Amino acid sequence: MQDFFKHLDPLAFDIAANKATEAPFTGEYDKFFEEGIYYCKACGQELFVSQDKFDSGCGWPAFSKVANESAVRLESDYSHGMNRVEVLCSNCGAHLGHVFNDGPFPTGERYCINSAILDFESE
Repeated sequence: MQDFFKHLDPLAFDIAANKATEAPFTGEYDKFFEEGIYYCKACGQELFVSQDKFDSGCGWPAFSKVANESAVRLESDYSHGMNRVEVLCSNCGAHLGHVFNDGPFPTGERYCINSAILDFESE
């Protein structure tokens, strides 16, 4: 896992390896709505597509679903006195963010993801 993280900048490394979170409303992709594909910055795996991105107002990029079900691994997260579902890249194990059940129809999901651990490629 750590080999995937060697090339990351300090913030992306802290998010990927230590489950850190960038400050809300500071990430490059929070208010970014170009057409394209979002990848894991650590390993390059395709994670999300722009058609599933929406402005949730939470301060981080939000997606209603993943590019494909095998792209992420979900784990229970009881840190910080909360019960949340952590989102990890299924390929390299990088922490990406969390998923909540308050998203839009039809999935009802809101994948709240750190910009710093994402790369974007225009379509």
